[in-house]
Formats: sequence, C-alpha cells, structure tokens
Amino acid sequence: MELKASKEFEIRFSEVDSMQFVWHGSYPLYLEDAREEFGRKYSLEYMTIYGNGCFAPLVDMNIHYRKPMRYGMKPRIDIIYRPTEAAKMVFDYEIYDTETDELLVTGHTVQVFLDKEYNLMWENPLFYQEWKTKWLSK
Repeated sequence: MELKASKEFEIRFSEVDSMQFVWHGSYPLYLEDAREEFGRKYSLEYMTIYGNGCFAPLVDMNIHYRKPMRYGMKPRIDIIYRPTEAAKMVFDYEIYDTETDELLVTGHTVQVFLDKEYNLMWENPLFYQEWKTKWLSK
C-alpha cells in the first residue's frame, strides 16, 4: 500500500524573486508543509513524535527543478512515504501545476530519530514501529 498525501497551495509574492520565479529557499518550506499534511492524514504529526520522546531532524534533502513556479500559480504537492526497515522516515515529493498537471519539481527527504538527549536512535522507536505496523499492513 502506498501512503500518500496531497496539498494545494498558492505561490505568494513573498516567495518569489525579481523574475517572479519561486526563490530556491522557498522550496524546503513547501516540503515541510507536505510533511505536516502527511502527518495530519496518517497520525504522524511532529508533536506526536516529540510526545513520544523523539526528535526527527532532516539529514538529507534533494530538490530537482524541472520548470519554474511563478507568482500566482496554485500548484499541488504530493508526498509519498517510502518504507524502510531502518530507523528513519523517507519521503518523495512531486509538485504539479494544477492547471496543466505538468510535473514542476521533485524532491526527496530523509529524517532520522534522536532521543531527548540528542542521541541517534539506531532502532525504530516503539511508537513508530507501531505506526508502521498499523499503516503498512493494510
């Protein structure tokens, strides 16, 4: 089963450069919004992670620009969870133009788990293992 969430958003003036293209520094925020949407849909919010004694920092992020996004566009971002046995969360992203359904941007992130003392967790935290059992066995 593929776990996926989608969110439409509007390109704001504050997110573009002088050419009216989305500034490269805005893209990580779109990925963050997608992760939050995924968390809401599948009960894996950041506060759930934190409430279970963990942090989940990004350790890898890649963004591939295929076509510029411009001020006033209303694209859709899709986030896809990529299962792994390792104690980490892996997501792929696709941003589409909602008017043409053209793929504009792809991305990829990896998050690991740290305990409250900022130690890397080599094993899946219990809450995350239970989450995986619930959602990946459907």
